[in-house]
Amino acid sequence: MDDNSKKSVLSRRTVLSAAAIAPAVVAAAAAASGTAQAQQFQTADKVAIVTGSSRGIGAATAKRLAADGFKVVVNCRVNHDLATAVVRDIEKAGGQAVWEQADIREPTAVRRLFDVAEREFGGVDVVVANAGVMHLAPFRDMSDEDFDKMVDTNVKGSFNTLREAARRVRDGGRIIATSSSIVQLRSPTYGPYAASKGSMEIYANILAKELAGRKISVNAIAPGLVATSLFLDGKTDEQVAGFAQRTPHGRIGEPSDIAAMVAFLCSPDGWWVNGQTLYTNGGVV
Repeated sequence: MDDNSKKSVLSRRTVLSAAAIAPAVVAAAAAASGTAQAQQFQTADKVAIVTGSSRGIGAATAKRLAADGFKVVVNCRVNHDLATAVVRDIEKAGGQAVWEQADIREPTAVRRLFDVAEREFGGVDVVVANAGVMHLAPFRDMSDEDFDKMVDTNVKGSFNTLREAARRVRDGGRIIATSSSIVQLRSPTYGPYAASKGSMEIYANILAKELAGRKISVNAIAPGLVATSLFLDGKTDEQVAGFAQRTPHGRIGEPSDIAAMVAFLCSPDGWWVNGQTLYTNGGVV
């Protein structure tokens, strides 16, 4: 074999060797980067705002995040007594929380909510845009007033919250919007409500892209049938039992089931989930 042939063989061997080790090098680098990113987001001393957290899913989420080490700003529009009770429960369990009245339909009120978080706890790391309203009726019977309330709260109010979050959540944080599995179920009488909740999924996906470079993960969660007043009011025990049989697990969800998903997304391990909608519904869809 002449010198040129030997060089050619050596060159091919070098390329093949590099190709063989490249995946391992890339994987190691990615793992190191992921570990570093996770280590940067430890829940202790982090601050979370949860809108609509005086009861139901929001209250369960506020309590769960506080139990995980977050300092929490509880929010209500009118239920002052309930918001106070949520803060009291968090403090009894050893956590830190304050509550603030703010109507998310008003941009100035949303800004005040973030001001409270910064004044009381030093900043904002997590925002859960949970506040929402639901009015059900067939299209022909839906009133202008009820339709406008859902658009103003679910679409505009959540936009106000997410816009302020985009401006003020610290790098490396989390933003979560609450959608609904009804976006996929599409049951009669839920038309305008489902449309308003579908906007959360669009918001989350686009905002995740807009915040590129800041290591902020933005996602939507889509609860299904959950034992809250929003779902249970106006339904008989027989109706609720019928809904429960629609899920593979044979029960409707609890607020704590949804809070657990939020807690995962806000944990060090949740940062790689980004721009997604997580249907947290026990398999009803």
